Amino acid sequence: MKLLSVNLGRATRVPYTDQPEGLTGIDKRPAQGPVRVAAPGPKGVGASGLAGDSVCDTRHHGGDDQAVYAVAREDLDAWEVELGRELACGAFGENLTTLGLDVSGALIGERWRIGPEVVLEVTCGRIPCRTFQAHLGEERWVKRFTERGAPGAYLRVIEPGGIRAGDPVEIVHRPDHDVTVALAFRAETTRRDLLPRVLPAGEALHPELLAAARKYTAAGRVEQR
Repeated sequence: MKLLSVNLGRATRVPYTDQPEGLTGIDKRPAQGPVRVAAPGPKGVGASGLAGDSVCDTRHHGGDDQAVYAVAREDLDAWEVELGRELACGAFGENLTTLGLDVSGALIGERWRIGPEVVLEVTCGRIPCRTFQAHLGEERWVKRFTERGAPGAYLRVIEPGGIRAGDPVEIVHRPDHDVTVALAFRAETTRRDLLPRVLPAGEALHPELLAAARKYTAAGRVEQR
């Protein structure tokens, strides 16, 4: 398992974002040399966990629990076949393109050591948006991406440091539950009835997803009384 590419995006003005300023950092390109990774701060204040990477819509992206976004090269390859076009590393707006790692099959709370310094923790999957669809230029992209159920993973920074393309990726902790990124994604999108299933992941979950799961479960208990 290794890091195939570290991808950074600059704030760019485009016509297809909901941001008032019309800016997005979704167009990410492979970086040359090492990149510093650190916790960026709370959502709404903090942006990307990677130095030199732009997150423009901090209402929905970035922050400590979405500091880094990873996608498996294998998933990009599968989409290449379906879409009939090449997808470069960073094409999905991911910070990390991995090789040999089942990103969407990772457990919530799973920890990865990348290179000699950095440790990241899996928190949730990526929810597709209209900016993502417009960036890819594919019709019905949000629906298609959601139906595939392989969203890639957001991660928080546990130990900061430098990373670069070619660094080995090692899974250093697997929690004692079966809540995968793919399961959490389905619970958050198309299968709300699965929300109680994600609760065993506890505080490792993205706080917004954890709150939604607790609310849904509590409401169900009330209805059963």
